[in-house]
Amino acid sequence: MAQPRPTETEDAQAKPPSLWRNRDYVYWWSGNGLSTLGTSVSTLAFPLLILYTTGSATQAGTITVLHMLGKLGTLALGGALADRVSRRAILCSVPLVEALAMGVVALLVYRGDPSIIALDAMALVSGLAAGMKIGVSMPVLRRVVPKEQVANATAQSMGRDMVAQLIGAPLGGLLYSMARWIPFLFDALSFLFVTVSSLLIRRPLGPDRHTGDEPRPSLASDMGDGLRMIKNSNYLLFTIIWGALLNTVAQGFTLLFIVLIHHRGGGPTAVGMATSLAVAGGVIGAVAGPWLMQKLGARRVLHLSSWVFVASFAVVVAVPQPWQIGLVMMVGMTSMVPMNVVTESYEVRLVPDAYLGRVAATSRFCFQGVQWIGPLAAGILADAAGVEKAVLILAAAMTLLAITLHFGRRHLDVLDTPLTEVEELPPPSAAKALPASTAVPKGVSESVSEGVPESTPESTPDEVRTEPSTQSGELAAASNRDTGESDR
Repeated sequence: MAQPRPTETEDAQAKPPSLWRNRDYVYWWSGNGLSTLGTSVSTLAFPLLILYTTGSATQAGTITVLHMLGKLGTLALGGALADRVSRRAILCSVPLVEALAMGVVALLVYRGDPSIIALDAMALVSGLAAGMKIGVSMPVLRRVVPKEQVANATAQSMGRDMVAQLIGAPLGGLLYSMARWIPFLFDALSFLFVTVSSLLIRRPLGPDRHTGDEPRPSLASDMGDGLRMIKNSNYLLFTIIWGALLNTVAQGFTLLFIVLIHHRGGGPTAVGMATSLAVAGGVIGAVAGPWLMQKLGARRVLHLSSWVFVASFAVVVAVPQPWQIGLVMMVGMTSMVPMNVVTESYEVRLVPDAYLGRVAATSRFCFQGVQWIGPLAAGILADAAGVEKAVLILAAAMTLLAITLHFGRRHLDVLDTPLTEVEELPPPSAAKALPASTAVPKGVSESVSEGVPESTPESTPDEVRTEPSTQSGELAAASNRDTGESDR
């Protein structure tokens, strides 16, 4: 007998409303977007200020390195705190530290002849604060967005950051030309929007209260649990290592892309035009990523995107004109962003809320900790063998990464499961206690965007699922989350 067609009411219930009608998401998205724009402005202004003050490229590079080192220095700690103390408190207080640091820089520059040591110190403080905040981003996104829209939200945040970077560079130059202190004041004010938007979010942001009778683990133990969570998951371990290598190659390619345009006779205007095309490609990729995941499946998107990215390396060597190089880079970035959308979306769905800050911070630490190798190696290769051969060498490295996706198939089996049906990983202690063949009830509770656990239906023998031993890391969580919120 033919099945009755669903009514319009049922369709409306099945399809969640647009993210832009989710007030908490809009607050989160806009606050972080304005902060990213301010950071892009000051990222350009800092080197300009040092160059015009001292004339030293080394000093200009030092202030950038200090910011990066500060960020790396607090990433792991920030991730652990994001799973331990009120995330709302972190989002409200840490941006105030960043605003204070940039405000001090603006004041020093306004008064004239700023001390280089003071500027270096403020860059370091800003980096230390930024590292504390990074681990909160993914857990908060998971809290304010329904699981059906995680991929769309992840893609929109990537597209937002790319647009902010695209606008930030020329805006930073314009503000700097008006007065040298204005870009830093602009950045200081942008951080305040993160604090305000975090206060306006109505949903509890977590983490859940520790209500057990046993003493709370130490901070070092919490950080170790985050590492064990990654180690116990085939998917997380593979994608973090693979993503770090991909990011290193991409950073090297970014440098060679600029060198290649210069080698083909292009000037600063050509570099700017080609960079704009590349960023536009990233925005297109962010929009297309979730749609491609729905139509092709996450695994196919990952494979297809990696090979298109490889092809862009080869083609960019053959085209003669700077604008053509920009178009090729546009295609390359269009393919690269969906890879990040896939890996990050599944990470958000797999990792329990109580561990997401630590896992997210560890993955970012791996990415940013090795990315400096890419430009350094690319520059050495370009000087030694020529820019075209250097690009082809990086293309060979990217080819190996694309092939690895096929040989690492068993580590990516979770990508065959639709994102909305992905079950959480067990806590590290449960994963250690349960053998790979242990059956886990399918009706386990999942984290929901409101921060309140769903009720767990009683499982029958037909609902029990056994995972292959190669997927022991992707077993569902065996215990429910606490209902209390630390920032309620």
